[in-house]
Amino acid sequence: MATMNVSLPGDMVEFVEHEVSGGGYGSSSEVVREALRLLRHEKAREAEKLAILRREIDIGIDAAANRRFSNKTVGDILDEVMLESSGR
Repeated sequence: MATMNVSLPGDMVEFVEHEVSGGGYGSSSEVVREALRLLRHEKAREAEKLAILRREIDIGIDAAANRRFSNKTVGDILDEVMLESSGR
């Protein structure tokens, strides 16, 4: 495994040390690796959300360009979204 030196502000050093001393991690490297795994996962989730949003925008632009419009109000759509999200 490659080695990398990283500078951290005092509060982050204290956090890392606290995590290690609490027994959840065997070393400061484990804490940093876990943090980077979480960051990578979060970035992937954000990229996925952005791709979905862009796809939905493209669908809307295409529908508008082809004059396919809905008779639903914003309130109707909000009600549908709220109903869907409460059913999950």
